[in-house]
Amino acid sequence: MKNRILLELQRIEREFSVRVLFAVESGSRAWGFASPDSDYDVRFIYCHPKDWYLSVFENRDVIEQMLPDALDVSGWDLRKALRLFPKCNLALNEWFGSPIVYSEIPEFRAQIAPLVPQYFNPIAGMHHYRRMAESSLTDNLVDNRIRIKKLFYVLRPLLACRWIEKTDTQPPTEFGKLVAASWVSDSDRAWIGDLQRKKTDAAEAEPVEVSNERIADIQAELERYKAAAELVRHPERIDTSTLDEVLRRWVA
Repeated sequence: MKNRILLELQRIEREFSVRVLFAVESGSRAWGFASPDSDYDVRFIYCHPKDWYLSVFENRDVIEQMLPDALDVSGWDLRKALRLFPKCNLALNEWFGSPIVYSEIPEFRAQIAPLVPQYFNPIAGMHHYRRMAESSLTDNLVDNRIRIKKLFYVLRPLLACRWIEKTDTQPPTEFGKLVAASWVSDSDRAWIGDLQRKKTDAAEAEPVEVSNERIADIQAELERYKAAAELVRHPERIDTSTLDEVLRRWVA
């Protein structure tokens, strides 16, 4: 599949006259809890030749393609990606923490990866992950049962909130690193480990039962994080000169 993905990225470069700077796996495969029927979610950053940016009206700055074999390929133009850094875009931040890298220009990653901690906003991050966990739980839990895929969509952002609470930094993309943190109890770690083993062999729609006690604990924890999330405010103006330097370096 990696070879297939590389061929598709090369095709995209030719078809759209772009240069792929960085391409990774996103979603459950990058997080480390893919099911047998999980899609491949390829995400990439690309740039156009210089003249593309010298236009009175801006052109479309994303490339999105759904391909056979559950292959979802989506990319952002470099300028679009750079504009999102000061807004603390968590999806973009997670791309740079993905353990599955399909293609990269090492100099590009070396220049842009330090921007993640530089622009990370812990309050905005807490707000984002708490809402994600809360909506996944509310929308999918019925009579103490929830699809196993959706349960992980609760647990991952919940543990991301814990990470931010303890470190004020961007949580790791890999779920295993969130689970391994010292502030995760042995009981939680054992329960999650059992769920991971089930998910490895189960279809994503397979339901699991969650005890009343665990549901109450999760809801109480999310309510506690809500106090921090409500403090979200628009960030103060941030110096973007570094972002300009990145754009000028890679647009030739």
